[in-house]
Amino acid sequence: MNRWRRLTLRSRLSLLAAAAVAVAVVGVSAGAWLVVRAELYRQLDVQLDTDARTIAAQPDRWRDAVPPRLPDENYGRGPGPGGPRHFEHDIGPRWQLLDPTGTPYGAGTGPGLLPVLPVTPAARAVAGGDRRDARERIGIGWSDYRMLTVPAAGGGAVQVAVATDPVDRTLGQLGLLLAAVGLAGIVGAALLGRSVARAGLAPVERLTRAVEHVTVTKDLQAAIPVDGEDEVARLARSFNAMLGALDSSRAAQRMLVEDAGHELRTPLTSLRTNIELLVRAEATPGRTLSAEDRSRLLGDLEVQVVELTQLTNELVELAREDPGPVPVEAVDLSEVVASAVERVRTRGAGIVFDTRLAAVTVAGRPAALERLVLNLLDNAAKWSPAGGTVDVRLTGTGAAATLTVADRGPGIDDEDLPRVFERFYRALSARSMPGSGLGLAIVAQAVEQHGGTVTAGRAATGGALLTVTLPVSGPEAGPGGGSGASPWAGPGGGTGGGQDSSEVLRKPVGGP
Repeated sequence: MNRWRRLTLRSRLSLLAAAAVAVAVVGVSAGAWLVVRAELYRQLDVQLDTDARTIAAQPDRWRDAVPPRLPDENYGRGPGPGGPRHFEHDIGPRWQLLDPTGTPYGAGTGPGLLPVLPVTPAARAVAGGDRRDARERIGIGWSDYRMLTVPAAGGGAVQVAVATDPVDRTLGQLGLLLAAVGLAGIVGAALLGRSVARAGLAPVERLTRAVEHVTVTKDLQAAIPVDGEDEVARLARSFNAMLGALDSSRAAQRMLVEDAGHELRTPLTSLRTNIELLVRAEATPGRTLSAEDRSRLLGDLEVQVVELTQLTNELVELAREDPGPVPVEAVDLSEVVASAVERVRTRGAGIVFDTRLAAVTVAGRPAALERLVLNLLDNAAKWSPAGGTVDVRLTGTGAAATLTVADRGPGIDDEDLPRVFERFYRALSARSMPGSGLGLAIVAQAVEQHGGTVTAGRAATGGALLTVTLPVSGPEAGPGGGSGASPWAGPGGGTGGGQDSSEVLRKPVGGP
């Protein structure tokens, strides 16, 4: 088995083709040989029957005829049936008359003469009337005979024998011919099978060379040529798709590293500068910083460390493109949103959150959903003016849950809308604002992992409107979540007149 596995696929296909042809050839040849053998012996038996019945019908007419016989010195010699053949002896039918006692009579018989045919017990039984007939195979001289004994008219019996040498010779020649043809067919099948295997495996060979080329060169853009619509073509297309996905992943990874390095350089440089300034001031006599300058410098260091920590956490979160085998669970999205609102309220600057949340359950990862909502709310709070209001709506419509967050800030310019969810993208107006440009990218990634969609637009209040749609799990929504109308369609948010599952929060940050 191990030796078979070490063979190439081409060799295995060739051997299998040869084996299949060999089985077919052996079966057909054996069947043909047996059919021909049966037919030849049938014809021999027909000849025996005809000759025996002819003589038995008029035994007196054949009484004085001298039957053919071997010379006395050859009588009884030879191995008999199954022995070696000497075809130069005695070819043709032989016959002999027997009286009721089984004794040969007629011309060619008498004292001192051997019988033409051997008188077997079966032949004596037929002559005595104890058997209907007797078919036997005997050996005379160097030849085999088929002998038939039948009752004769008036009593006694007739023996007729025909040599089987011509039939055996014909069968031997036929066997050699079939063996030669079969062997040629097997060899031809092996050669043809190898050619067919080579032609059939040519696309696989090209695919193998292409894969080896990609392995050596690391060139993920080297597409494999696709010909036809067969299984190999499907394999090539799948491999091209895999190469494309790997190339996109590598490009995204490279971009992430480059962008991360760029974004980390600024806070690290600022942090290093401030630390060096603080160290020099402490090490140089007479240049001690004032308490105010020292406090300001330490405050800057704290802000930069917090910014660097936040940026690192966002990079780690964003690098998790595949959440892995983390199991999902049913999550009450309204509770997640309410908890996130409370957390952001404590970090804002007098921001008021107007929330109307329907009881909606989705299937997902609680930590990822919480991060998603926090980033949406942090983004809205960052762009809202002091004391401004952020509208948060959660509704359930059919098989989807919709979360919308609208602020009253400057909004998003039309040319920036298509790129707000890209990594590290920051609009021109946002360059002076704190942040890394990763928050909405993390939102988009989390939404995609949960099978939802996220869009950005302009709210009726003039600020940014971010809409997240997620598939629900179990009962879709509570009484207030079934309208399907936009929460910005009418006064007060327009939830379709349903009841809210949580109270409206209108407490400014820092309030009691």
